[in-house]
Amino acid sequence: MSDPTYTPPAKWTWDSESGGKFASINRPIAGATADKDLPVGKHPFQLYSLATPNGVKVTMLLEELLEAGVKEAEYDAWLINIGEGDQFGSGFVEVNPNSKIPALMDNSSDTPVRVFESGSMMIHLAEKFGMFLPASGAARTEVLNWLMWQMGSAPFLGGGFGHFYAYAPEKYEYPINRYAMESKRQLDVLDRQLADHPFIAGDDYSIADMAIWPWYGQLCLGRLYSAAEFLDVESYTNVMAWAKKIDARPATLRGRMVNRAFGEPELQLHERHDASDFETQTQDKIGPKD
Repeated sequence: MSDPTYTPPAKWTWDSESGGKFASINRPIAGATADKDLPVGKHPFQLYSLATPNGVKVTMLLEELLEAGVKEAEYDAWLINIGEGDQFGSGFVEVNPNSKIPALMDNSSDTPVRVFESGSMMIHLAEKFGMFLPASGAARTEVLNWLMWQMGSAPFLGGGFGHFYAYAPEKYEYPINRYAMESKRQLDVLDRQLADHPFIAGDDYSIADMAIWPWYGQLCLGRLYSAAEFLDVESYTNVMAWAKKIDARPATLRGRMVNRAFGEPELQLHERHDASDFETQTQDKIGPKD
């Protein structure tokens, strides 16, 4: 049977009962819905996030900086539960008027700086500490090429394929096929690039890898949308090898754990305020007992 057709009305109106996993928080207007201040910890950087792929990008970078001995990159990470609408609180909207995680306050200088959009955060932090992004020249441009590739491509994987394959209230062949084709094309782009380079932008690990891995690496490792078999990810051998290589980095594991409020309790660190939290504050240790 073919998919039912839809005739758009002359003027679209919002149907808040449209269904799907995120129907309760999706809306066609911006701005705060409640007065709610954000908590502030003791460290220079205050991160407000959730361990979605976009959130994991930034915590991977912060943990890599700390792994490299950059003590000035210490941060507090506060959980923003998007399923409960935390991103629409007035304090969060002041930091990110787009009401999307992650959001960051840089209080390391006399004038606090708000940073929103994960790509902007990665550039901000990489430039601030002079790591994971070359300072100039062709190497810097190549890293930024791939960072922007991720920002432009991942919505087709997440909001396109992921939504229609995993989250939409009904499954329809046309949108799933449309976005599966595009997701596989993107995997092929990465596979061809990684055939001749150990990392996405060349010889060195960079913010390009950290931006792309939470989406495409985790997809290949079976952690997104339960779609690894459907998309035949094993056929992208170069991407698979790269995904496993980055997955083995200690900072990657820690980055995945921060602000994680789902999955295995031992991988859930709802808030992060100190390096010791990874050993003492995960949900298997402090969460409710069965």
